[in-house]
Amino acid sequence: MKINKTWIIVGVIALLVIILYSSIKGSYNNMVTKDEAVTSQWGNVENVYQRRLDLIPNLVNTVKGYAAHEQETFTKVIEARAKATQVNINPQNLNAESLKQFQAAQGELSSALSKLMVVVEQYPDLKANQNFLDLQAQLEGTENRIAVERRKFNEVAQDYNTYIRKFPKNIWASIFGFEKKNYFEAEAGAEKAPEVKF
Repeated sequence: MKINKTWIIVGVIALLVIILYSSIKGSYNNMVTKDEAVTSQWGNVENVYQRRLDLIPNLVNTVKGYAAHEQETFTKVIEARAKATQVNINPQNLNAESLKQFQAAQGELSSALSKLMVVVEQYPDLKANQNFLDLQAQLEGTENRIAVERRKFNEVAQDYNTYIRKFPKNIWASIFGFEKKNYFEAEAGAEKAPEVKF
């Protein structure tokens, strides 16, 4: 009778160890998969921002041919592009501060591009130039891609964050060092509609 109780206790302990191991292994592997999905999506975000950066020199050079005296605007665009290329983020360290720096640099570039487009409005010949029109269409398409990839990044980050915050996965996430990922946020003042004057 004593031997049967010992085997039952050993069997129960072995069963608990197997269940615990399966839980930890499954949770850990899912966290790794979701973390890699966030990293992969971050690569997609960087890819579309890089596409925009690659289009800008051609756009500036096309506009320069028509508006040579707008040097200050060109300089601002070029400086903003250079600054945006210098902000690199390690996907494993997507914290609020690094995302804020990245968004700030990209926001400055967007602002400089907007000013460049205002300059373009003053040159009807430029607006009719096929090279400029093609570049402008590519840039608009890239801006749309940026919005799509940022949205997808936020969705993947949300899935990951939700997963690691649920019980008991939050315990394993804490033990194995999986931390919450930050999201892209709207620019300051984006909640206000732009004022249009005619």
